[in-house]
Amino acid sequence: MKAKKIIIKGQVHDVGYRLFLLTEAESLFIENFDARNIVVDAEQHLIVQVRGPEEKINRFVEFARSNYPPDASVLAVEMGDYTEEVRSIESFRQSFMVAQMAKLAQIGVGMLKQQDSMLGKQDVMIEKQDVMIEKQDVMIEKQDTMIEKQDTMIEKQDTMIEKQDTMIEKQDTMIEKQDTMIEKQDTMIEKQDTMIEKQDTMIEKQDTMLGKQDMMLEKQDETINAIREESEKTRIVVSEEGEKTRAVIKKRFEEDVEGLKTEVTGIKMTPSKVKEKVGMV
Repeated sequence: MKAKKIIIKGQVHDVGYRLFLLTEAESLFIENFDARNIVVDAEQHLIVQVRGPEEKINRFVEFARSNYPPDASVLAVEMGDYTEEVRSIESFRQSFMVAQMAKLAQIGVGMLKQQDSMLGKQDVMIEKQDVMIEKQDVMIEKQDTMIEKQDTMIEKQDTMIEKQDTMIEKQDTMIEKQDTMIEKQDTMIEKQDTMIEKQDTMIEKQDTMLGKQDMMLEKQDETINAIREESEKTRIVVSEEGEKTRAVIKKRFEEDVEGLKTEVTGIKMTPSKVKEKVGMV
């Protein structure tokens, strides 16, 4: 007899993995079989223990290594010897069936709760439908009123259409007049284009004149600056010559004053000399 422990890792819970391996073990007539779902570090594991004749165990191990249920996602399959007792396959089958029935019962209870919730929601929906029916009755009454008003509106629209026809005729007349105006405007635009071309020519000539005027102004500025420089030089020369002239005039004036003083003195002495000559003294 030989016993093996198989650890299968990955998405291996709630995919029919234990029933899948149980069916294979029964087909090989293995008498001892056990399988448990556990979680290790947030990872799903399936622990399988089998005991039986070595040939059957080897065939089962090879099957478990290379065959998986359609919905399973297997990351690893680890094999190892097992020395402890393994319960009978019949015992596992019975406990497995009981567990499955308990799971079905839980699912059924959940479904009943959902049905109760659905029935409650249906009651609410029926109440809301009653309210909606009442509102629809009100809406129908209002729609009748709206239909009457629409009839009145249609009559008024007919009157409006007649008036619109009259307006359209008048608009046609206006459009004809506008066409005539547009033709005249086109003629005016052509003349304006001609005027604009002439104005462009005048502007070019004015630009030329302005350029020449700028040159004349520059030359005038140069002439004015030259005149200012010459005037400043002349003023300096005149000022210097004036100083010299004033000095000469002052000197001559002083000399003339001295001469006059001498003459006056001589004149004063002349009567005395005359008297001496005539013997009056």
